[in-house]
Amino acid sequence: MAALPAGFPRDAVLEAAQAAADVARSVVLPFFRRGVRADDKNDASPVTIADRTAERAIRAVLSERLPGFGVMGEEFGLEGGDSPYRWVIDPVDGTRAFLTGRPTFGTLIALLHDHVPVLGVIDQPVTGERWIGLRGEATRYVSTLPGTPVTRPCADVGRAELSCTAPEILDALHRPGFDALAAAAKRTSWGGDCYAYGLLALGQIDIIAECTMKIWDWAALVPVVEGAGGRMTDWAGQPLRADGDGTVLAVGDGGLLPRVTRLLSPPLP
Repeated sequence: MAALPAGFPRDAVLEAAQAAADVARSVVLPFFRRGVRADDKNDASPVTIADRTAERAIRAVLSERLPGFGVMGEEFGLEGGDSPYRWVIDPVDGTRAFLTGRPTFGTLIALLHDHVPVLGVIDQPVTGERWIGLRGEATRYVSTLPGTPVTRPCADVGRAELSCTAPEILDALHRPGFDALAAAAKRTSWGGDCYAYGLLALGQIDIIAECTMKIWDWAALVPVVEGAGGRMTDWAGQPLRADGDGTVLAVGDGGLLPRVTRLLSPPLP
């Protein structure tokens, strides 16, 4: 497992990330199941007052705690882009779930060093669950609910539980590969957004394959999944990049990766 960069302010970063998640939780919860109005963004995805208010609150906490770090958020873009350290935040990942009263959305807070995720937090405000991943360390799971943050052994696709947030995130280029994987897997479930990756880290899900993902959708997930023993790549098995093709693959057992990436590969013309 890769180590943190030299001079990394571990304790300050962990404290800042958790303080920001605490503040986001306090902002988001009062809007849950309160009939908030949603606006459509340019990409037709919804955004609410909860998204905007939570991102402002997260930014304020992170900027005060570690003022030299850059901050990128889904709703308000990039500030301080010259630093090698950059926070990447999604205040409400799974706004559709939030709007329909389902507690499967979450707040995502990641820290990148030279574009590589080194810290990730998944926080579910309603259930009170929090996953904390730090590069080179075992993932922590803070909750009153049962669960141990260790992925389960499952190197056979035929025994694997496959998950994806929704069929509509699979574009025409990638749908055949997903269908091939779904046909080979034991079972496919839909829904979950970032929450599904937390469940994979708890050994409840074996494979998640999605596309049309932005960096704020996946950056926080990488340290959580990998710190629990899993792997995260794109559908070709390559490291995830902000300028990548938007495909994201998570497997609980690294032995799944070769077969899964072959199934996901588009057919040759």
